[in-house]
Amino acid sequence: MSRTLTIERLGAQGDGVAEDAGGPLYVPFTLPGERVRADILKGEKRGAPIEIIEASPERVEPDCPHFGTCGGCELQHASPAFYAEYKRAIVAEALSRQGIETDVKPLVPCAPGTRRRVVLTAVRGDRTPVLGFHEAHSDRVVAIGPCPVAMPGIVAALPALEKLAAMLLDRKAPLKLTVTQTASGLDVAASDAAKLNEERRRQAVAHALASNFARLAVDGEILMKARQPHVFFGKVAVAPPAGGFLQAVTAAEDAMAALVAGHLAKSKRIADLFSGSGAFALRLAARARVHAVEAEAGALAALDEGFRMAEGLKPVTSERRDLYRRPMTVKELKAYDGVVFDPPRAGAEAVSQALAASPVKRVAAVSCNPQTLARDLRILLDGGYRLVSVTPIDQFLWSHHVEAVALLERGR
Repeated sequence: MSRTLTIERLGAQGDGVAEDAGGPLYVPFTLPGERVRADILKGEKRGAPIEIIEASPERVEPDCPHFGTCGGCELQHASPAFYAEYKRAIVAEALSRQGIETDVKPLVPCAPGTRRRVVLTAVRGDRTPVLGFHEAHSDRVVAIGPCPVAMPGIVAALPALEKLAAMLLDRKAPLKLTVTQTASGLDVAASDAAKLNEERRRQAVAHALASNFARLAVDGEILMKARQPHVFFGKVAVAPPAGGFLQAVTAAEDAMAALVAGHLAKSKRIADLFSGSGAFALRLAARARVHAVEAEAGALAALDEGFRMAEGLKPVTSERRDLYRRPMTVKELKAYDGVVFDPPRAGAEAVSQALAASPVKRVAAVSCNPQTLARDLRILLDGGYRLVSVTPIDQFLWSHHVEAVALLERGR
């Protein structure tokens, strides 16, 4: 059913929101103040824009021909100034819902063409595999050619990645390709691949070598390693595990690390919780002793090896530990005068509760989820910490996702 609507605001997922007698209606690719004609599906609260009757002055021409079908970007149609304030407001509103009123700093921007890590999906097409990103709210995969978000090396490799997908794709299940641009070339990790016979295995290895990939892993098995993939955490070279977690944009990681390091500059002994492969720990070790805690064995092994190969660092120890199942205790935290934590989207509730009862002087909270960050900050503030600053950082350009770094210290 076609409806004419006035968009009042953007929702948390980046969709325009129009108020209706039956509640809010969500229309993607619209902006506040716009009058639009939208197709509202019966029984749904979502619609598809048919026509922009009155456009917002904040509307700009999208950079990508796939915008509107590919689900990777939601906000290419918004001006840079509007977009930056929208993301800053997401963080501020999440804090406000927890009763935390503070001046959230301006968004640290993210440049196009800088995403070093993408996860592509391949499905069977009529003749060749379709390789790309999912449509929004759909299992359908959109084939992408140019991509203004990804690093040029990844975009240039898309034809080779499509050929690789044809070799590995199962007849029934979609294939995932995690592609990371490292300092030594592309690191490609496939998951949910078809069972490989010797011929397919040989073909995949030959293709990866011919495509100049640094490494190819399939469902956890390293099939080919022409060069050791490595990234730099500050000045320390680290070889991440195949398909392992990395911050998606190097500049965003650098911005987070600079905030964390600046806040913990006077700390002598630091705990890095949910440390991953050492993005913070190995930078902080330039000035302080660090204990890194992480659940993933491959990430810890990469951190340990990076530390062993580096020169001039203070001691770094590591501990494999699931902090959700076994969070740090108040007694353990007494050994540290600084803590940084960077958990998954679920946040660090139990860790925050222990910190709130601890004497740790300075805390840096890094988050990819403003809602759980706000919850954790509320716990820390109630435990006597003072909020020094909150800085939103853009890493997933033109999406609704936003990172944030909150810095706290014991009240004075």
